[in-house]
Amino acid sequence: MQLIEDHGLLRFLTCGSVDDGKSTLIGRLLFDSKAILADTLSAIEKTSLKRGMQDVDLSLLTDGLQAEREQGITIDVAYRYFSTGTRKYIIADAPGHEQYTRNMVTAASTANLAIILIDARKGVQPQTRRHSYLAHLVGIPHLVVAVNKMDLVDYSQARFEEIKADYLAFAAQLGIQDVRFIPLSALKGDMVVDRSENLVWYDGDTLMEILEAAPAAHTEHDEPFRFPVQYVCRPQDSTNPELHDYRGFMGRVESGSIKVGDAVTVLPSGRTSIVKAIELGGEPLREAITEQSVTLLLTDEIDISRGDMIVKTDALPTQTKQVDATVCWLAEAPLDRARTYLLRHTTRETKAKVAAIEWRVDINTLERQAAERLQMNDIAQVSFKLAQPLLTDPYVDNRGTGAFIIIDESTNNTVGAGMITKLAA
Repeated sequence: MQLIEDHGLLRFLTCGSVDDGKSTLIGRLLFDSKAILADTLSAIEKTSLKRGMQDVDLSLLTDGLQAEREQGITIDVAYRYFSTGTRKYIIADAPGHEQYTRNMVTAASTANLAIILIDARKGVQPQTRRHSYLAHLVGIPHLVVAVNKMDLVDYSQARFEEIKADYLAFAAQLGIQDVRFIPLSALKGDMVVDRSENLVWYDGDTLMEILEAAPAAHTEHDEPFRFPVQYVCRPQDSTNPELHDYRGFMGRVESGSIKVGDAVTVLPSGRTSIVKAIELGGEPLREAITEQSVTLLLTDEIDISRGDMIVKTDALPTQTKQVDATVCWLAEAPLDRARTYLLRHTTRETKAKVAAIEWRVDINTLERQAAERLQMNDIAQVSFKLAQPLLTDPYVDNRGTGAFIIIDESTNNTVGAGMITKLAA
């Protein structure tokens, strides 16, 4: 019996300007890959008929909020899950409106591939540039530019090549390396899962073939072991001798892997020990890998609490009280340089002051401009001074320990997201 190869989990994002067809594309992927239940399909067919539509409105599969369905726009990030014979997928459908850019940043933060849709009639729009910039900024390594609605331009190869040239000129300014182009029609299903006679001039892969072959997260380069401690487990069960002295350190492996017997260092104390045991759901493991939530037991009695980080002794992160980061401001209230904010990084929090706003980027021209404050959806380079040291890596090396969120102390709202670019020890 031949074993089916498992390509792992792929998280990907659809983004682009308003009405480029993001929700319809996801609906088409789910429909053509047979990932829709019969009763769900029947419900959206009835809704489409009520609206007088000739084709099934597949965007209804992702636009879950009533306000979205009424207005025909995507507001919230919609996540959908499906699988093929070789891989599992988590899709994030990001809003196209500029006022919902913060929702797009949320969706992009965990994606490993982004599909940027462009309406073949309209070409590259300002929001196309904004989403491409954000996708590149948050470290999504693979971009697919899908020129959608090709049926509305008579499947013109010349129009496709024109849009491709326009986008490549913009991508070169950003330094985007891995970008692929595909013509398709999400409404008609051309080149989404199945090939199309309407696009015989295109000899590349279908969108589904590109997704099937894309590398999974954490597989493209070695990452150091990072284990932020979330909780210290001390059952202290006097009736069970095995649990009387039990001290387990619970958390999620942000990156890398760890085996029983590995030498580790606990930060910020700098104490060293050996991994005595690894447990997952009460069962012993020989090794824990990225994104597993496990319990580590060490051979030595060390004072460890939430917010500490366990790392391998030969690969330490930087302890720093100042970070330079690219920040996307998410709040309606502007950033106030006189205020103190909270920075939440992995399981650790510290108070922070804005030391400087180095520049703000004009998303249309990519020019760096001087700025004294940040408004909602602004992207800027900001330097922070911290009350307590953080245990960090540059974002380009490690998305887990290179990112943080900014919290307003008075409201406890998340007001910004940051990606560390430079570290000062």
